[in-house]
Amino acid sequence: MNDTQAQMEQALDRIAKAIDRSSSVSVSIQLRGGVEFGIASGELPANARLPSVREMAKRCGLSPVTVSGVYAALQEAGHIEARVGSGTFVSGKGPARVDGAQLRQLDRKIAELVRLGRECGVGPAELAMRLTMTQSNGPRPMRMLLAGNFHDATEAYAEAVRPNLPEGDEIIAMTVAEIEAARPANIDLIVAPRTLRAQAQALFPNTPVIDLTLIPNEATRVALASIPTEARVVGYTYFPTFLAIMKAGIMRFAPHVSDLAMVVRGEDGGEAQINAADVLIYATGADYLLEGLSDSQTAFEYRHTPDNLSIRRDLLPAIEAARAALHEKDPA
Repeated sequence: MNDTQAQMEQALDRIAKAIDRSSSVSVSIQLRGGVEFGIASGELPANARLPSVREMAKRCGLSPVTVSGVYAALQEAGHIEARVGSGTFVSGKGPARVDGAQLRQLDRKIAELVRLGRECGVGPAELAMRLTMTQSNGPRPMRMLLAGNFHDATEAYAEAVRPNLPEGDEIIAMTVAEIEAARPANIDLIVAPRTLRAQAQALFPNTPVIDLTLIPNEATRVALASIPTEARVVGYTYFPTFLAIMKAGIMRFAPHVSDLAMVVRGEDGGEAQINAADVLIYATGADYLLEGLSDSQTAFEYRHTPDNLSIRRDLLPAIEAARAALHEKDPA
């Protein structure tokens, strides 16, 4: 088993263990949310083969009918795809990566251009000048929109991406609700967490959408590792679909915690569980809970951040591919 397969098996195990049958959130929503956020965080990578319906049902202790319904919903949303005769896979619609073969092809094209220049009486120096003149206006600036659920978190994602962008490129941060209200124009590219891809594409059907891979940020990982072993811990999520992946993340980075309960906003008995907690871990958007905590309780936000490796490896090449496509469509 290679490292990628091992990582995926661990992620699937965490999702399965995170499913809480006593929760008010249906197990189908928990499973779907776990898989969606597993894909968004990169733990279930593009083109990775998922367990069959029966295998996943056995792993999670659910009925095949439930898993089949979840797979159908994920496929309809574009997160996974069924390949005839092969199985079910995480969608491979992510950005293409430049490999050695492509670079070698580029070298051959350059060599052909040099030979053609010589045939036309154009030496290497003049050829270089002509290439410079061709690009005299510089690369086409890109105006990008980063979509999210909460404004502060979405702006933080954009702040993490901006230092990596070429000069002249612009990325603005808006929530899905803000986008629906404002309908911003002149957007070249949409950047969004994998879980919001379908919504973003529906809002901008003629604009390319690039996935943003998110991971728990460093402060969250440190806080999880620092929870006392004997603490009674409650995780609170704003969205039901986030319950499973949040629980899986807590279990991953705080495996020493044995007393863990998950609460979804509006759930019966949730307030009593929060009041009895030693440590409250709340998802982004739920900081209003802090006002009701006692001095003896500890609380911190479970927050994500863009994966720097994925920004360099996936996002930036995808931006350049989109830039090239726009230039080919409209050279001016």
